[in-house]
Amino acid sequence: MNTQAVIHKLRTDMGLSQDELAEKVFVTRQAVSRWENGDTVPNTDTLKLLSRLFNVSINTLLGSPQKLICQCCGMPLEDSIIGKDEDGTPNEHYCQWCYADGTYTYSDMDDLIDVCVGNMVGDNFTEEQARAYLKQTLPQLDYWKRYEELSDNGQFEAFKKQLMEEINALHVDGLPKVERLNALVGSFVNLEYLLPSGMKAKFLNDKTTYLGNQLESEFGGERCFGVLACMDFILICTYEKDGVNPELVLYKKR
Repeated sequence: MNTQAVIHKLRTDMGLSQDELAEKVFVTRQAVSRWENGDTVPNTDTLKLLSRLFNVSINTLLGSPQKLICQCCGMPLEDSIIGKDEDGTPNEHYCQWCYADGTYTYSDMDDLIDVCVGNMVGDNFTEEQARAYLKQTLPQLDYWKRYEELSDNGQFEAFKKQLMEEINALHVDGLPKVERLNALVGSFVNLEYLLPSGMKAKFLNDKTTYLGNQLESEFGGERCFGVLACMDFILICTYEKDGVNPELVLYKKR
């Protein structure tokens, strides 16, 4: 679709009139009408406002003229997995796993490779092939080329270290020492737990990126520990393969 069709569809899907859309992005109704008639396209500042309002990339608003990939991990980007700036604007350079709320979540390329390899090994890639491909590809991406410029001087790594210290200090029976936390998007790990009242509840936001890891229980067996944390809380649970039969072990506000 071209820009005029994209804006019309996004507006109508959200149930907005041209007047309502105009008010939300600080333009006139006539400007919206001209966009949808194909007479003009929004300027750069307005495209940013539309991107945040509709939760899509500017690339999508312009009719997807480019094939986007994450400039940290190389993953093909779709609107549903694009990372967000601190103000909530989609950032079409990164995925949710590598960039969340204006923060870069990886400072060590080898750590990122370890995470990516687990998702790549299969019919088309052996582990050795996946590692070789990533070691060749990642240094060519913008984030790693500009790492010194984009780096936060270790602040995020210090935050992860603090979280791990807090988790390990809880001394949960059977939980091994947590030595790594990876970026995890809420929609992929938002399990539903049975509460003592008999009701079921989820504790995560599907659109939020958390820090976490999966660890095998020191007691053995088929159940694993899941650890999730953020600025506000620490959550520890156990579950069987693929998140089946989850049980909440601990939920602690920070």
